[in-house]
Amino acid sequence: MLDTSSSALKLDVERGPDWIFVRVNPPGGPWDEAPPLADAVWAILEQNFIYRVVLELDQIPLLRSCVIGQLIMLSKRVHGHDGLLRVCGLSPHNHEVLSAARLGTVLPNYRDRSEAVMASRPHPR
Repeated sequence: MLDTSSSALKLDVERGPDWIFVRVNPPGGPWDEAPPLADAVWAILEQNFIYRVVLELDQIPLLRSCVIGQLIMLSKRVHGHDGLLRVCGLSPHNHEVLSAARLGTVLPNYRDRSEAVMASRPHPR
């Protein structure tokens, strides 16, 4: 687990064979006082030389615009390294927030990490 100390932003990290799984736990205080989420996750990806990441956002009660901005920034970095970024566990309300912002294709949401990983594999005909 990566604990970004004073901010109380905690990232629970697990490494799979080809993926990094990051469960984002909200900070104890305001998001804008926490270290940038994109930078924290990016540092994990670079340490592991893996650019396929599933962000588990089931602990986030409300996606705020500053968090969405961080997710977009992270998505651009990951795609710039020919990687994949998937999100999973969004509440129905948070899923609507992304849909309303027309970010459903930029930040595809899946039910869980297994579904997110399987979505990248070819499907039999």
